[in-house]
Amino acid sequence: MAQIAPPAALRRRADPARHGASRQPAATTRRRVLTAPPVWRELMLIVLFYTGYTLTRIVLVQDGTGGAFAHAGDVLRLERFLGIDSELGLNQMLLNVPWLARTANIFYATMHFIVTIGVVVWLYRYRPQEYRWLRTSIMVATGIALLGFWLYPLAPPRFLHSEGFVDPVTALHSLGLYASDASGSLTNQYAAMPSMHAGWALWCGFIMVKLTTRRWAKLLGVLYPATTVFVILSTANHYVLDAVAGMALIGGALGLSWLLYTRCPRWILDARSRLRRRLTHRPERSSGAARRESVPAGRASESRI
Repeated sequence: MAQIAPPAALRRRADPARHGASRQPAATTRRRVLTAPPVWRELMLIVLFYTGYTLTRIVLVQDGTGGAFAHAGDVLRLERFLGIDSELGLNQMLLNVPWLARTANIFYATMHFIVTIGVVVWLYRYRPQEYRWLRTSIMVATGIALLGFWLYPLAPPRFLHSEGFVDPVTALHSLGLYASDASGSLTNQYAAMPSMHAGWALWCGFIMVKLTTRRWAKLLGVLYPATTVFVILSTANHYVLDAVAGMALIGGALGLSWLLYTRCPRWILDARSRLRRRLTHRPERSSGAARRESVPAGRASESRI
């Protein structure tokens, strides 16, 4: 009589370890992705990107600033052709309200650090399952922006006095990001394109709107990027196209990172997990083989009896 094969359900019950093992790698990998990485590794990433920013400043100083001012003229002509050159009007309006101009100077100098770091810490602490892909998105965007600073140096509007722009920091003797020669020498003042003030603000606003539960926090998530764009334009630190480029860069990086982290094919996750498991267990197997080889022949024969 021909033997009838048991149903698939019975075969799975008969050998649960084998079927469970096939699903374990992908599940284990996904659990790792949904947890936040160690703090020390995140601090190393911050140091790496800060070093990259400093290197771009050094390269730009060596190349001179002539190209940066030429690019500024090109950007202004393009904006005038498109009818979006609103920077000069906003700059003049801000200077007519000195207290608002001083507030905008302090906002520009501090808030992109305070808010971004605060959102990163909150994300790491309270939304670890969302941390990796969101952190990767801002890192990717910042890395691409560093290339833009190097390949396309751009003088900010506040350097274009012939066009009528006025730096509110120097005009009002106010606190600001470039209030002293020392602070100006430690930063890249020709890194206007793209505007990462606008890009980071959009990143923070996106997280606040998407992941927070309180209405006031979501409202801040909308107001913060809008306020940042107003500040960077009215203080003559960026052009409209800078803000558009920075926000577009962050938007593209968010979409790409989300796809990589949430739509990664299962076979890639399985292959990566198998490779990690082999690398992890290989030293154990080799050490076990070495122990067996070191056993004397007499004792080995005794163990077989």
